[in-house]
Amino acid sequence: MARKKPGEDLAPPPPPAAAGPSMSIQQPPAEERYADQLAFLRAVDTSPRPRGWLLSPERVVDFICGTQGEAIRAQSSTELPAGSPRSMVIEPKFIGARALVERCVVTLAGERGLLLVGQPGTAKSMLGELLAAAISGSSALTIQGTAGAHEDHLRYGWNYAMLLDQGPRPEALVPSPVLTAMRTGRLVRIEEITRCLPEVQDALISVLSERRMMIPELDGPEGSVFAAPGFNLIATANRRDRGVSEMSSALKRRLNFETVPPIADARQEIDLVRHRAQAVLHESGTETDVDASLLDILVTTFRDLREGRTGEGWNVERPAAVMSTAEAVTVAAAITRQGSFFPAQKDPVSLLPGYLLGVVLKDNQEDRDRLLAYWDGPIRRRGENDALWKRMYALREVVEELGRE
Repeated sequence: MARKKPGEDLAPPPPPAAAGPSMSIQQPPAEERYADQLAFLRAVDTSPRPRGWLLSPERVVDFICGTQGEAIRAQSSTELPAGSPRSMVIEPKFIGARALVERCVVTLAGERGLLLVGQPGTAKSMLGELLAAAISGSSALTIQGTAGAHEDHLRYGWNYAMLLDQGPRPEALVPSPVLTAMRTGRLVRIEEITRCLPEVQDALISVLSERRMMIPELDGPEGSVFAAPGFNLIATANRRDRGVSEMSSALKRRLNFETVPPIADARQEIDLVRHRAQAVLHESGTETDVDASLLDILVTTFRDLREGRTGEGWNVERPAAVMSTAEAVTVAAAITRQGSFFPAQKDPVSLLPGYLLGVVLKDNQEDRDRLLAYWDGPIRRRGENDALWKRMYALREVVEELGRE
């Protein structure tokens, strides 16, 4: 028997294998989650494609908005990826107007960038990710806009050790995602662009107008990088964001603005929250269905507080907090996960007030009073004719007690 070396028992375990298709990760990018659909669509796509695109505009919209229950069938002569079916129904991934997605696709096929604006939680980032995955095959070229972002994040930086040793040369250049996208002809995404300072934002003006990035430190042809076919930019901005830096008029002129509204149909929002919450639970290893009654009351409450008016026409004082669909997904998943961890808590609705207060009471202490007024108004009125809402109204004291802590 081989003798162990001193300290071998204390050695750390070997590192995990590199992530791949068989290794589970928390949130795979869209190009991995829907790899089978993208491969199928590329194989059957016979329509003209803009230069540098992996799919035609029509198939990009089908990928994002779905095929409305109709199957796309491959021709008998079409070579499909191994294991791929001969026909496929594409489910919708973005809940919104198909015309909105079509306008986004048309913009990206031209020479103007795309700016998705709207309230937080309206799936702007998800739409941008889906567009990049369908058009470029990758959504990885992404920049998160912050007040601390500087021009190098949008242009390029340097390996300073190599720069000091050998001087400015292409090998010492550290490209930004924007520069990489220009070289490779892909889409680049900039999240929350208005959080960047105006002088940082304006680094994009010449990129969007001339489709070229100058690198003055390099001589000759290497000092200019021209965008390859397929390059463009998708940016997002929140209308209710604080600390926003106003965009210059020059940058605005180089972007097409598209507003992404909240989901208009309540039933569609309930279905989306159910689907996304189930996906979140599945990814975390919790195989439990989200309670239907919880979904109904949760989404209705979020919509009332978000819009300031109920479906019955009653006015509601809106809280300062953003009651987004994304927050509703988080709450639905959390309550379901708590019920799974602690089986004695069999009534998921009884857990809702605590989580709801956690969403509402973030920015303004007065939002507690607004939430209690909602309890005394619409919830009480609905409880007069509905047992579920009556149960919800009976939990008012939970909000009142937790809100004082």
